[in-house]
Amino acid sequence: MRRIARSRNLLLGSALALFVWGGTEAAPALEKAQPSPAAAPADSGFRQFLQTAWPLAQAKGVRRATFDAAFEGMEPDPAAPSAASPQAEFDKPLKSYLTDAASPQRISRGGDVLTKWKADLAQIEERFGVPGEIVVAAYGVETDFGRAMGGKDIVRSLASLAYRRQDRALFLDELIAALVILDKGDVDRAKMRGSWAGAMGGPQFMPSAYLKYALSYDGSGPPDIWDRPQDILASIAHFLRQSGWRPGLPWGMEVVLPAGFDFSSLHRGFPAFAALGVVSADGRPLPAAGEATLFLPSGAAGPAFLLSENYWVLKAYNNSDSYALSLALLGNRILGRPGLQGRWPAGEIAMSRAQKSEIQTLLRTAGFYRGDIDGRFGQASRDAIHAFQVSARIDPADGFGSPDVLKKLKEQAAAPPGR
Repeated sequence: MRRIARSRNLLLGSALALFVWGGTEAAPALEKAQPSPAAAPADSGFRQFLQTAWPLAQAKGVRRATFDAAFEGMEPDPAAPSAASPQAEFDKPLKSYLTDAASPQRISRGGDVLTKWKADLAQIEERFGVPGEIVVAAYGVETDFGRAMGGKDIVRSLASLAYRRQDRALFLDELIAALVILDKGDVDRAKMRGSWAGAMGGPQFMPSAYLKYALSYDGSGPPDIWDRPQDILASIAHFLRQSGWRPGLPWGMEVVLPAGFDFSSLHRGFPAFAALGVVSADGRPLPAAGEATLFLPSGAAGPAFLLSENYWVLKAYNNSDSYALSLALLGNRILGRPGLQGRWPAGEIAMSRAQKSEIQTLLRTAGFYRGDIDGRFGQASRDAIHAFQVSARIDPADGFGSPDVLKKLKEQAAAPPGR
């Protein structure tokens, strides 16, 4: 599918440059791990490892004095993990994740931010085409509007991760990018703080993303994504626009499906969905043009959403439907639109990572799925489930991975050939 490939390209390009591991509710695996200090004692090879980074830093134009000063007296941070841990965006039920990410307190604070910086956000939207409520919502989900930016020394955090996770070149690359920032004099070392995973400031940019996307709102100096809200908001908008945001197109909307809806395809143009009787839950008209994807996070019995191309851009910030949908719905609430209209099904059984992996494996064996076996249901998995449901004449073919789908896949796999 074209839109899926495009989203994946965003992740490999923008999101790997950004790799926002900071956030409060939306932090990926390493950000959530909290090992005890005793689990990671200082290693005598740390200093030697740091010196191997010098040729890389030198190649990027970093001065030796900057390099030496950055690592003087440094020991590895014992809190930095050597492995990943469970990821809330994929393991926590979307309903619970959404409740936390778009809490009444966050909606209220987001409204205050939207009002306080209304004029600046209007100029930012005019420049980048990203609506103010989306920018503010990203700020809220990432750092609770600056309340949770992290207090770790970014250079030490990245040096520790680069040393302990030498299988992940990302950390060493980000460490070099942090040294480039210091060498340019964009920010004092004492101010360059954030999560221990390396994400910095209000947008929770990794150092490479700071170099690529961070902006000074008025051009008066280096971008200050720690203390200057206008720079934070402009930088978030710049990142989203560079990741492919289409001005004038909503991220999508909650919708109501008519009785007897045709589930033969989850992908149609907005006008085609409208012709089938799909209407928005809050009374707004569906976009007059553009491609859309029907997303049923709890199956046909739960809330329904039509997602535009801009939804996949939000996933460039964090490749999780829980994250992207929570950010989008938080933006709606900040703007004053009504909350979720659909009801979550009572007694829904949450699928474990192992069960999801089993579904993916069975779908792959049956020829419906060609993605990774990772126990994380994204659009590729939903499309494969939908294709299986259509093939097996399961109604509704809603693309929802459930215990019933797993059961039917097992039955099909165990059936004698030809049946």
